[in-house]
Amino acid sequence: MREIKFLLIIIFLFVSCSKKSVDPQYLQEIENYRKQIDSTFRYSPDSPFKRDTTVKFTGLKYFDVNPDFVFKSKLYKYAIPETVIVLGTKGEKRTQIKYGYFQFKYKGKTYKINVYKYPESVIKNGKEYLRNYLAVWFRDLTTGDETYEVGRYLDVEEESPDPDFLYTLDFNKAYNPYCAYTPLYSCAIPRDEDFINLRIEAGEKKYHK
Repeated sequence: MREIKFLLIIIFLFVSCSKKSVDPQYLQEIENYRKQIDSTFRYSPDSPFKRDTTVKFTGLKYFDVNPDFVFKSKLYKYAIPETVIVLGTKGEKRTQIKYGYFQFKYKGKTYKINVYKYPESVIKNGKEYLRNYLAVWFRDLTTGDETYEVGRYLDVEEESPDPDFLYTLDFNKAYNPYCAYTPLYSCAIPRDEDFINLRIEAGEKKYHK
């Protein structure tokens, strides 16, 4: 009996120590961020739920906050940025500049995520996207299961003039485009090369079952 109790204590200590603890200040930051998003979706006249009143807002769904999915990366620019076509969910073609990529390590493996730029400044859903805005979207091993089947987006800073600047990739802030809530919107579909062969269990989950 003593041996069993001792073994259970060892297992508990191992599991507890193997998990990365969440900094309370960071946890509060993410919780405040999510409350703000929910408030915007519930009350703002620009909310997709205000435009399409047939869809009821019941609050966004998220993975638990996971600090393991916060990374820093330089922007690795492609020597010759390529102008590519990105399809929208309504079949329209969009011109984007495949500008570079970020890379990060997770459990000993290195992953890459493409960075796109808009050819010119645009206003979408009431938000202005400048030409130096870095657009990031992706699909991963949770896509179509726990997360939206088209993919998710990630906001990063605008491009810095410092080539050694470290950008924050916080997948706890990964979010769904508006087309995840109502078909009134069209959104960019991540291309095949924007797939990350990893379960990114962080950020926003599917809204609809």
